[in-house]
Amino acid sequence: MTEFVDLGKSEFKKYDLVCHCFPYTRKQIEEDYLENGRSTILEKIVLEKKSGGCDCANKNPKGR
Repeated sequence: MTEFVDLGKSEFKKYDLVCHCFPYTRKQIEEDYLENGRSTILEKIVLEKKSGGCDCANKNPKGR
């Protein structure tokens, strides 16, 4: 089983939002990957972005 190791160099802490458009935390993404062997969350985000569901420029405090 894959285990994620935090080397203290990660930009995201366990419960930080990874994206402001889609309310997923680092922990949720890691659990999703471990449970499914791939990131189904990433697949959902990619589909939403393709259909125009991303508004990072306005929702992200850093504007990206």
